Amino acid sequence: MPKFLDSHAKIQVDETILKTAMEQPIDEFGVKVEKFFYNIEAGVIFCILDAPNKEAVVKHHEKYKVKCEIIYEIKEI
Repeated sequence: MPKFLDSHAKIQVDETILKTAMEQPIDEFGVKVEKFFYNIEAGVIFCILDAPNKEAVVKHHEKYKVKCEIIYEIKEI
């Protein structure tokens, strides 16, 4: 399945919410959270997601009323 990197700026969230999100199964859009990289003080979060396409990533975030600053499909080596 393709992987995507997205970012969120100026967002208030704590580690408990991020940990809970990582434990969730694949959602109705086919999206699964793989990892988060974040700086709580700066309000910046980067997500690594498994998703069928970019549109699914957008719908996944709209469900939680979170705006993505960027969304890129990424590859691993």
